[in-house]
Amino acid sequence: MRKPSPGLLRDHDFRQLFGADTISQLGTQVSFLALPLVAIRSLHAGNLAIGVLTACETLAFLLVGLPAGAWVDRMRRRSVLITGDVGRAVVLLSVPLAWWAGVLTMAQLFVVAVVAGVLTVFFDVAYQSYLPHLVGRDNLVEGNAKLEAVRGVSQVAGPPLAGVLIGWLTAPFAVFLDAASYLASALLVRRIRRLEQRPVPGPEAHLGREIREGLRFVLGNPMLRAIAACTGTSNLCSTIAGTMFIVLLARTLNLPAVVIGLFASVGALGGLVAAFTATAIARRLGQGPTIWISVAVTGPFAVLQAITQRGWLLVAAALGTGVWAFGAVVYNIVQVSFRQGLTPERLLGRMNASMRFLVWGTMPVGGLIGGVLGATIGVRPTVWVGAVLGALTFLPVYLSPLRGMRELPRDPGQGAGPDGAVGPPVPGGDRPVPVTGAP
Repeated sequence: MRKPSPGLLRDHDFRQLFGADTISQLGTQVSFLALPLVAIRSLHAGNLAIGVLTACETLAFLLVGLPAGAWVDRMRRRSVLITGDVGRAVVLLSVPLAWWAGVLTMAQLFVVAVVAGVLTVFFDVAYQSYLPHLVGRDNLVEGNAKLEAVRGVSQVAGPPLAGVLIGWLTAPFAVFLDAASYLASALLVRRIRRLEQRPVPGPEAHLGREIREGLRFVLGNPMLRAIAACTGTSNLCSTIAGTMFIVLLARTLNLPAVVIGLFASVGALGGLVAAFTATAIARRLGQGPTIWISVAVTGPFAVLQAITQRGWLLVAAALGTGVWAFGAVVYNIVQVSFRQGLTPERLLGRMNASMRFLVWGTMPVGGLIGGVLGATIGVRPTVWVGAVLGALTFLPVYLSPLRGMRELPRDPGQGAGPDGAVGPPVPGGDRPVPVTGAP
């Protein structure tokens, strides 16, 4: 186990991962806003079609979410990261090429969303499982904190940049830049020198058995089960609202892309503040109480999205989204720290995949529900439905043993202290920060 270092950025391998994450996160934020605007403004897609596109973006977590964890645990994770980056670059590049040729259709956007989603599943599972090997468990807090800071900064700087690029160069060109960012990320990951040994499956290795083992680990623990229920229902509700919220901003209010980007940036500021304050909050409140309080207190602020109008109500909605994002990031930091500390090394990939299957698998369902409701009851009522239901998603963790546990347990084989407590919270997680409402 590596000794804690004064600064991981002095480490060559971590610098490559840090640089790759910085480029990729910024490019993703650009495409995050650009892809739905391609559908809305270039293809004039209806509400139901936007809902289907949202569902396609996360459908992969239902299709390959579970076997991905078992497969990743059998492969070198660095190779998975490179393949995921290159694959997403190629897939996204097809969008601006088809648009420039005049042959882009919603069917192609659906396929691009699904394929990119499958690659993202493998990338994310490998990414969360690779960091402990790369920096050592004693350095997880510093490593994840730096990566979370990158995520926060990109969520603040990315949307305004996307708005300028979309307004100046059109949405398809912004997608092209995201594809280029994935290629740059792959080149940096390839420069990592510290290679893993290729895992050797045991003589009795069986994919189905390994998948069941990961699910049993998550569902058999009442605290992990409560976290999965809270995060899954939160993602369901935020996707219902978010599917139509981007339509509300872009079509109902007819806001310019630059203004939509600034809205997202203001919301992301809450997540950035949380990245630097969550550890202190968890120490003051206790880790268990922080998990449910962060969701219960900030969740109701999402209702401000439903009353968004031009003028001061737009500012109020942006600030409310920032509060909501603050709670989401605090929640992620503490619960992912708990999961990483509790899970044995050999199960990390399957634990992450099982949790992603359970909590992100609700998002394609939410996208379809949002699209159907938007086509029947209207855009703004759909945002109301998702926001009001989302305010109740803290109940599973509130009613669990986590509610009063100031210190959470960890796997004794990972070098826990004498009290078995998890160390300071580790950033990064499974509850998507609701900046513009899209997953």
